[in-house]
Amino acid sequence: MKNNTIWAGLLCAVLAGHAAALDLSLGAGSNGEGSNYFRFGGQQEFDSSWWQSRHGRLTGYWDAAVSYWQAQDSADNQSLSVSPVLVYEFHGNGIRPFVEAGIGLAAFRHSRVDDHKLGTALQMEDRLGVGLRLGGGHTLGLRAIHYSNGGLKQPNDGIEGYSLYYQWQY
Repeated sequence: MKNNTIWAGLLCAVLAGHAAALDLSLGAGSNGEGSNYFRFGGQQEFDSSWWQSRHGRLTGYWDAAVSYWQAQDSADNQSLSVSPVLVYEFHGNGIRPFVEAGIGLAAFRHSRVDDHKLGTALQMEDRLGVGLRLGGGHTLGLRAIHYSNGGLKQPNDGIEGYSLYYQWQY
């Protein structure tokens, strides 16, 4: 419990400087092999957008999150991550679909999740996602996140998390 409090405190510290227009998100899913994966995060949108057209625009956000990995065959694990995420948002009336991609860093408490030997606690976080902005500050999406140490140390099994998430503007 003490370590979970430390992880949550670190997340709050990262987000404290960005309290204005902060989005919060909750996600749940699995690692593709039956282990559960839960994620709580905060997002701060970029102040800019690019390539605006009649079809949509490119924008993005900073994402900081605490994830909990509920393992089946080994000790549970937690991770803290920070990532810039690019988003292409399509125009729409009320509902706006989008796709997202990002690369960031994550620190795991242990270098193992189930039978995945990560090699190091520090991992790169690659993500792809799709979703819908529903209006009123609500977003619903699907996301795939892959963690790997990039071959810096063996073993480098890596792990994926697939989740459904809900995000709202705080």
